[in-house]
Amino acid sequence: MQLTDSLGRNINYLRLSVTDRCNMRCFYCMPKEGVVKKQHDAVLSYEELLLIAETSVGIGIEKIRITGGEPLVRSGIVGFLARLTAIPGLRHLALTTNGMLLPEMAADLYHAGVQRLNISLDSLNPATFSEITRGGDLKKVLAGLDAAEQAGFPPPKINCVIMRGVNDGEILSFAEMTRMRGCAVRFIEYMPVVKEEGWQRYCISGEEILKRIAADYPLEPVDKGAFAGPSRDFRIPGAQGSIGIITAVSGHFCSDCNRIRVTSTGQAKGCLFADEKTDLLPCLRPPDRARLAEVLKVIISTKPERHGISCDGYGHRNFTMAQVGG
Repeated sequence: MQLTDSLGRNINYLRLSVTDRCNMRCFYCMPKEGVVKKQHDAVLSYEELLLIAETSVGIGIEKIRITGGEPLVRSGIVGFLARLTAIPGLRHLALTTNGMLLPEMAADLYHAGVQRLNISLDSLNPATFSEITRGGDLKKVLAGLDAAEQAGFPPPKINCVIMRGVNDGEILSFAEMTRMRGCAVRFIEYMPVVKEEGWQRYCISGEEILKRIAADYPLEPVDKGAFAGPSRDFRIPGAQGSIGIITAVSGHFCSDCNRIRVTSTGQAKGCLFADEKTDLLPCLRPPDRARLAEVLKVIISTKPERHGISCDGYGHRNFTMAQVGG
């Protein structure tokens, strides 16, 4: 079964958040203080999350990515992931993590059936990494990369938010990383989620990133796989890994967007930056699979044409990535 929205886009991808909690405080994701944790009963149970996943696959979703917050901080996550992999018709299960807990958990995640890991890594410099994450330990994340590959995972995708004056001096270091390791480094343009005067000062376009790399290395285009995301991918000839750019601000890819998302509190959105959301709780408490399927179909059919962010500004209401599941 193929799901299409009103614009004819094939929607086959669900991003499912399991928690709004995180063991980091990256400054572009959430404030240092004042984040109110959701009450226990406000966060969906694993049974409710499983119902959403099963129903989504039943109507045509083929790929699910588990997000947070930081999904690995939630107790029982490995067992939940194993249940997801048993859903008939689910073709791809991925997980996004900051990598801090991977040294201890990578093997269990692999055996649970997770097929691919995306790891957020914004700096290879310990001091810069600690500044961006407000106290994160780079050594643990790098150890997590090694643990993931030792466990049997394919080389992970590295998500790197590039910010002018913060970590843009490391663009070539990340490019060099792809020569030595098989990972795919994806440079992500800075996206404002909270109103901040002069946020554009952090923005570096994907084209500028490519030009900086191309000044030192030749680049060749790379064909994307069936479940690839919105990045434009390249490779330094002879490199083990690849380089991608995700241009959410300077070059919208909304015309090819194939995803919907559900937050850890059961709010469904057709677009990360849309203010409109649909509360799934009436379909979950008590559980009503048929009603849930119809609601999800409506969310897909009414998916917005595009988001409103540009280099000139944006109009969405403030939120933190951890609340929505970036």
